[in-house]
Amino acid sequence: MTKQQRSVCVAILALIALGMVAGVAHAAIGLPPEAAPLIRHFYKVHNTCANVEPFVRHQVKLVYDNDRTVAPKLIKLLYADCMINGCDASILLDGPNTEKESPKTRGLGAFVLIDKIKQVLEARCPGAVSCADILNLATRDAVFFSGGPSYPVFLGRRDGRDSNAAWVDLPSPSISWESSLAYFESKGLDVQDMVTLLGAHTMGRVRCSNILDRLYNFNNTGKSDPSMESLTLRYLRKQCPPKLKLGQPNPLINLNPSNPTHRFINSYYTRVLTNKSVLGVDQQLRYGGDTYDLTDEFASSIEDFKGGFAYSMSRMGGLKVLTGTKGEIRLNCRMVNK
Repeated sequence: MTKQQRSVCVAILALIALGMVAGVAHAAIGLPPEAAPLIRHFYKVHNTCANVEPFVRHQVKLVYDNDRTVAPKLIKLLYADCMINGCDASILLDGPNTEKESPKTRGLGAFVLIDKIKQVLEARCPGAVSCADILNLATRDAVFFSGGPSYPVFLGRRDGRDSNAAWVDLPSPSISWESSLAYFESKGLDVQDMVTLLGAHTMGRVRCSNILDRLYNFNNTGKSDPSMESLTLRYLRKQCPPKLKLGQPNPLINLNPSNPTHRFINSYYTRVLTNKSVLGVDQQLRYGGDTYDLTDEFASSIEDFKGGFAYSMSRMGGLKVLTGTKGEIRLNCRMVNK
């Protein structure tokens, strides 16, 4: 999709958000085919929970005011849910051998916030609102509170009944950009979605264990990644020693050291262009043709980044959704209904 086509789709989303397009508008052109059954104001249209969005927004704001990392936590949680097996809230299920228990999803957060929102909605609209829709709405609101775009979330998802750790195929932080693109394309997304969604790394944190290879043993050379800028390398090595002492915790560091307050800004892309990325997959965006052009565009314009992010989050939120009579509306997001 060209930049012009993407801009048209973002404009459609913006018009829907402003109420300038019919309320029961189907997902905008350019979204995944699975998203078509989703509609704007689903719960108001079906008269099941008209005020679901204000209810969710209020709960997210209560948490955001005390924890600015909730935005990247929710983005990561939604990403894991949608990319593993579709946006069906299966990542929220407790139990052995679930997606939540996979080593590849270790460190995910914000589960307690989703539980709280679900409790509030069950008290007001029993059995009406899916955990999958709650996760999408909460993520959108947290992004907005952090300074990002307020995009419309199409609703009507139902919750999956299965969660299996064997399905978890999330890529490594050190994956090549070519393999990363192949992964995104296998899910029905494209290079623009990849570059845009990786931009979520403009905020949030990562464990040192995920970048030790770049700092000390890049490609098994016993040396650091030669693409990393020297001051950034020095800073990260100070934060992340090559080996941890027995009982020493695995340190958390900011994915974007220039953004300690976890605001939605575009300095992530500037850091890519100046070889200051923390993750290897991020740094490689500089060395691809299309990925470089998009990185340069978003580094130059926060508004372009916001528009692209709104569009790609809407696309991701429509992957392999369950609607109609498929799945269920869980009464507790952590377990399937009895």
